Amino acid sequence: FSARPLPLVIEASEAPHWFLTSAASDDQWSHSLFGLIPSWTKKILFKRESSINHQLPEDVSNVSVSSGFGITLQKCGVVDVEHDPQTAYITLLINNTNTLLSANITDLILLDNITGLHVQKNNVNETTDGMQIYRKRFLQGGEHFAINYSALLDAKELWDGRVLTLPAKLTFRSSSQNKTHLVSLMASFTITEEEKTKISYSHAIYASGFFIAFFVSLVLTCVGFFIVYRTQILKWSFRSKKQEIRRELSQNHKLEHSQFNSGDFFSEDIIMNDQIIDILSFEESGSMLQALEDLEVASLMRADADLEAYRMQICKEVIAMMMKNMVLSHSLFPHVEKRMSSILKKQFLAMEKEIQEEYERKMVALTAECNLETRKKMEAQCQKARAANEEAEELMKKMNEEPAVEYRSLLDRLHRLEQDCLKRVLLVKQEEYFAKAYRHLAVTQRKELHNIFFTQITNATFKGELKLEAAKTLMEGYSKIQGDIEELMDFLQASKKYHLNRRFAYREYLISKIQLRDSQACALINAAAAQISSLINKMERAGHLPESHLGVLLDRSEAEINSVKQKFDHDLKQEKQKLRQKLITKRRREMLQKKEHRKEQLSLGDPFKTTKEVTHYLSHWKNLLSDHTIEFEELTEKLDNEASEELKELLFSLTEKTVEELKRVQYGVFVQELVKLSVPKMLLLEAVEEHKKEMVVKHEQLEREEHDKSTAAEELLQLTRQKLSQELETSLLEQKKLRSWEQSVLMQLLSLPLSLSEEELLRMRQELHCCFSQVDSSLAWPKIRARTLLQAFEVEWRDTELLKVEQNLAMTSKQQHSKMKKTGSRNRNKIGFLKKSLQDKIFIYEDSVKDESLNKVS
Repeated sequence: FSARPLPLVIEASEAPHWFLTSAASDDQWSHSLFGLIPSWTKKILFKRESSINHQLPEDVSNVSVSSGFGITLQKCGVVDVEHDPQTAYITLLINNTNTLLSANITDLILLDNITGLHVQKNNVNETTDGMQIYRKRFLQGGEHFAINYSALLDAKELWDGRVLTLPAKLTFRSSSQNKTHLVSLMASFTITEEEKTKISYSHAIYASGFFIAFFVSLVLTCVGFFIVYRTQILKWSFRSKKQEIRRELSQNHKLEHSQFNSGDFFSEDIIMNDQIIDILSFEESGSMLQALEDLEVASLMRADADLEAYRMQICKEVIAMMMKNMVLSHSLFPHVEKRMSSILKKQFLAMEKEIQEEYERKMVALTAECNLETRKKMEAQCQKARAANEEAEELMKKMNEEPAVEYRSLLDRLHRLEQDCLKRVLLVKQEEYFAKAYRHLAVTQRKELHNIFFTQITNATFKGELKLEAAKTLMEGYSKIQGDIEELMDFLQASKKYHLNRRFAYREYLISKIQLRDSQACALINAAAAQISSLINKMERAGHLPESHLGVLLDRSEAEINSVKQKFDHDLKQEKQKLRQKLITKRRREMLQKKEHRKEQLSLGDPFKTTKEVTHYLSHWKNLLSDHTIEFEELTEKLDNEASEELKELLFSLTEKTVEELKRVQYGVFVQELVKLSVPKMLLLEAVEEHKKEMVVKHEQLEREEHDKSTAAEELLQLTRQKLSQELETSLLEQKKLRSWEQSVLMQLLSLPLSLSEEELLRMRQELHCCFSQVDSSLAWPKIRARTLLQAFEVEWRDTELLKVEQNLAMTSKQQHSKMKKTGSRNRNKIGFLKKSLQDKIFIYEDSVKDESLNKVS
């Protein structure tokens, strides 16, 4: 046996959370939000399962995969074939030593497939159904984790040419930019059996056997063909002549099913909507809206891709339907229609292939450009950080330990903020690059579809296959139908925009409620904790507690409070993990049920199979997509609300337990301790009763605040929904006026007394349709452009403010240097100025751009 590697294949289905957080490549730009977007026709642009297949040399059994977080997963091994049974020695390695990207990761779970192996020695945490499971709580940046074991190969599982596929999958959590990413990596590994049997044979026997078998087979084949020809060829010929037209008309009227009929149009919506659970559950309150905005951009881009796929599908099916209708009305011969349809299909496929290749070339070029820019800027950032650290080290040698530690802490915090801001800038820039490329190719595909159709009509007319009157009728019908298609796409786009904006407005409302609950829970816990130290200080001020015991009791109370709060944080995190899995499972189950219900409805009477009228066909599309969107958005809103309520119940339950635990610490520990120190018991009981009343008052106050803020948030949500409804109506009205103007321009041009040939008129129609097909706006581009402008303004504003800080530092240092003569005094003042400068820079990075400054961004 020998082990050989297979190319790495990473599938989105293996990691449904991959939309904003998956790490499956050594290329950090592959984690873009746009990696989730399907092509405008799912049949072409994303046929590849992965764009980053790595092939290792044949003699090395090592497949590794690395993420944009600097984590590398490797599985390698060797098989001992000298002994029976044969033994495989396998190593699993998780490497977190990348100097630029490594970070601390947690909750590592490694799944190792051992099907066909009998493991001999290992330190596995758990083994089940041919799978080893290793768990590791924490892996620090700069460290690695290796697992070695040996296994006997099961002879029953292998035979000549048999390949054992034994992948290893790693999932872990990594935190960056105040976000927690759930990352999934997979490394493939195969063992292939090679045949080593030695064969002895006789050349004469084998040669004679070969010739005899060949001669007999040839004779039998000829006899068989002769019989078939004599008995069937006339029958086939008769059937082909009589049924050719009927078969083509009946089968081709059953237009190829759209992607909706395939039953998988929910799949990516389900995967993407899982992310809202992570945002509501684990995102920090301050970064929830940023994470929601990132998810919104991804959803808008996906919606653009879906709409483009619908457009292409509709246009191709309408062309086929128009030509079939001309055959039925005897305006076109069936054999001409058949030949033209065949040519159009081939050209459409060629166009799709060309667009795919162009898309891949652009993605490769953009990825390489983004990688180069990222590498340069990150290296420059690291060099700047190293220089600052070296300067800090020299300075800290001349100062006391406490100021040095504080200064180094501020410096590290500033470097993290600088790196986070740089990553954010590069991410937004990447969004713009990919959105531009996507829009350009979408428009190109629309124009090419029109060009193919017009070129085919021109060629058929020139060859005499299509009469001039039939060509005119076909072109007039095409122009009218294209106007109807554009109106349909305008409606679908406006409707999709309305529903997505409505969805994210509701999610913003949920986030505001969650932030309010978090602050309320924090306030209750802090109030209960403050009562402990308040009780101790009150007894000391009353003169019942010796001052010598005050510090000891306060330190002990702080330790007890920190212990309770840490337990609260730990329990909350653990319970949220369990609840997350429960919510995602429920969410997917209900969405899949909706998907199956939708499939049943379509199967009962599929209008795409039976309709012959183009207007009815477009009406079916409109109703199908509108109903699907409404049903899906209602289900999504319901599931979002249920998730929010379950998280609310969990938070309040744990908050009440924590408050009760703090009360137990106050009454059961410190009150008893104060009694032992001769503090009057009646005085303590009075203080305890007063604290109980304070907690009741505090609780009522927080409930009133929550009610008032919730009411205000609900009113804002209702106003937002009314505004979105008005924007929908306005958008549809404006777009309808624009389409009416297009038709008016077309009719006026055609009615002008111009001396144009039929070919020139066709070319004019073609150019007009190519122009009219671009009179729309993508859903994502306005949002992406706004983010780009805002990011550029923030960078400019930040650079200006940082320059002011540097100038103030230089001026202050110069003035103090001229005043101070002693070296020690100069060093103390210098460190003070540097700390003040670092604090000012940190404030600039953490401070948002003022509202009045945002008005300049337009």
